[in-house]
Order: sequence, then structure tokens, then C-alpha cells
Amino acid sequence: MHPVFRLVNRNLTISLNMGFVIWQVIFPIIYIFVAGFAYTALIHSVPFGSKSLNYPAFIASGMIGFNIMNSTLISGIIIWNDRRHGMFEQILVGPFTRAQYILSNVYTIGIIGLVSAGLITAIGYPIFFKSVEFNVLTIPLVVFASMTGAILFGSIASIISTRLKSSEGFNVVINTAFLFFAFVSTAFYPAQGAPPILATAFYLNPLTYLVDVVRVGIFGNFTGTVGYEMIILTVLAVIFFGIATKLLSRLEI
Repeated sequence: MHPVFRLVNRNLTISLNMGFVIWQVIFPIIYIFVAGFAYTALIHSVPFGSKSLNYPAFIASGMIGFNIMNSTLISGIIIWNDRRHGMFEQILVGPFTRAQYILSNVYTIGIIGLVSAGLITAIGYPIFFKSVEFNVLTIPLVVFASMTGAILFGSIASIISTRLKSSEGFNVVINTAFLFFAFVSTAFYPAQGAPPILATAFYLNPLTYLVDVVRVGIFGNFTGTVGYEMIILTVLAVIFFGIATKLLSRLEI
């Protein structure tokens, strides 16, 4: 087996334990079926371009992007644990190079991102199927958002894991950062009607672009804006991946 695939297999084996899988399923279900319907009494409909979505459909589609982001925490956790337990040194002493290690992490977060997107789409489909407008661009847009978003947030998690030395600092920073990404975005509520400062913060958050592209793919509300959002998402993914790769290539043994 090629060394990169051996490392990918190792990453998936140590990451996809039963606790992680249950968390990736139960957490979105709670938000979609509990919070989604509970808030319907307060939020009757949500504007999305020229369409109006009920809140369960809005949050179910938002959870696709959220779960992609959340699942890519694995990238940072793998690197952190490898450094903490001396596995990084052992891998490099073995028949593996830094480039293969980095590439295996890219493949890992890409696979997990796609699986996560497919899983939440399947769970949420009964909720938003009445508003769905699938077409030839649906799958490419969702796949694009899944892969780009996974690389972007996986790179951010990797950067955090390479810069911090204490487990307490790592947990505080990574959880705080991803909590900000989650709730200061359009994953749970629209930017329309929000206070100007908060609405501006939404569009400084890459999760907003990830969620918007996924929603456009599912609900078919294609506008010129989505093209700009895809470009921004791609540029951010390239920048953060470049930074993460540089830091990993210089990581001391």
C-alpha cells in the first residue's frame, strides 16, 4: 500500500471511533429536530434570496456546513496527539516523509468532510425536501463546498495544533475559535435583520460562505453572489492550507 494511503487508513482508524460517530449524528439531530421545530414558534420563515424557507429547513441545511467544519477538528486533534505522544517523530523515522504526512491529513479531512455532508444531507432531507430544487449544479456545489470547507477548517485546526504546547491552551483556543465560527455565521440564523455589526461579522466568517454555497446547491437560488462566495472560500482555503503546510514542514521533531 502507498505510504500516503497507509497514513490515511491510520488516521481514519484512530479518529472514527464510536463516540465520534455518535456525536456527529446525535448533535445535528438535536439541532435539526429539537431546536429547529422549537424555534418555529418564534421564527415562522427565513428569507433566502428570492425564496422563503421554514426555519427547520433553514437550520437543517446550515447544519451540513456546520458539521463539515466540526468534523475537521480531527485534523488538529490528530496532529496534536501525534506531537504529544511522540508519534510524529516515529512516523518520520519510519518510511514516511513530511509531505506524505501532510497529504494524508488533507485526504483524511476531505473524506470526513464529504461523509459528514452526505450524512447530514440524508438526515435533514425529510425536513427540507419540500423546498429542494435539485439540478445539475447541486452535487458539484455541495461537493465543492464540502471539500473546500474541509480543507479550510482542517488547516485552521492544524495551525492551532502546531502553535500551542499545552493541552489546556489547545482545547481553549480551538473550542473558542470553532464556537465563534459556529454561532457568528448564517448557519443558525440569517444575516438579514441582524444588527449591522453582527451582520458584518457574519461575512468575516468563512463558515458563512460555506453554508451559503451549500444552501444555494440545495435550494437552487442561484445569484451572482454565490460566485463571489465560492471564490472567497477557495482563496481562504488556499491561504490557510499554505500556512498549515509551511508550519507542518517546519515542525520540530
